[in-house]
Amino acid sequence: MELLIQMILLVVGTAVINNFVLKYFVGICAFLGVSRKLSTAFGMGCAVTFVMAIAAFLCWTITYFILRPEAPLVVWVWGICGGEGAAPDLSILSYLVYIFVIAASVQFVEMYVRRFFPSLYKAFGVFLPLITTNCAILFACLEILKNLQDPAQLWGLHTALLYSIGGGLGFTLAISIMAGIREELDMADVPEPFRGVGIALITASILAMAFMGFSGVDKGVEKSLFAAPTEAVELQNSDSAGVSSTDSDSSRAADQSFDLKVSEKPNIEIEVEEMPGELANPA
Repeated sequence: MELLIQMILLVVGTAVINNFVLKYFVGICAFLGVSRKLSTAFGMGCAVTFVMAIAAFLCWTITYFILRPEAPLVVWVWGICGGEGAAPDLSILSYLVYIFVIAASVQFVEMYVRRFFPSLYKAFGVFLPLITTNCAILFACLEILKNLQDPAQLWGLHTALLYSIGGGLGFTLAISIMAGIREELDMADVPEPFRGVGIALITASILAMAFMGFSGVDKGVEKSLFAAPTEAVELQNSDSAGVSSTDSDSSRAADQSFDLKVSEKPNIEIEVEEMPGELANPA
């Protein structure tokens, strides 16, 4: 149950709090170019999410076995070839490999959309092939690389997939909201100097400031999800130690108050009035 909650928090935190478009400002080209109609924007968001998930899976696999320092496949091949010293670090090829992986994923999605959704393919126009150069997808792959280079902060495949899906859902959310607002702006009386790209950029900036209201919500989530395993264990131990110390302090204070109440015995004085002489010494 705890793992499921962490997965949900990771997806929601990536989609809403750490939105790729509205916080890191990546993927702006498609965000402004395909956000004129809500149906087209939603389709583009779904396509970007699908491509991002495929690219994250392939990039994580390639990075884990080949591109990261001391990659197992590279070490194995280096040992077979009789290489001396440490195995070469191929992380310098990450950008080139990631672009090829993203391009192949986009071609697969393009063939699928052209075959089964021809109207959506025509609506995308040139922006569907331009997903290859969508920096939001490359940003997700580079985040995976960053968290695979440090052995103490190693991302698993499920974490990389959830992070990419959350990033794609965040892109879909942002571009869909933007498209809905721009559809309303088409019927509004916008001053002529602000029409077109001008009002779109103003709207995007206001939308980004609105999403800034979620900043700080994920501080505790980031400590438990994105921290190194040793740091996460120390964090949990410190929390449990704090709770146990609080419980022990409260129990100690309760014992002291109980002892204090017991030690303070009430002084009850009984005053006996002297009886009249006739009643005290009866005849």
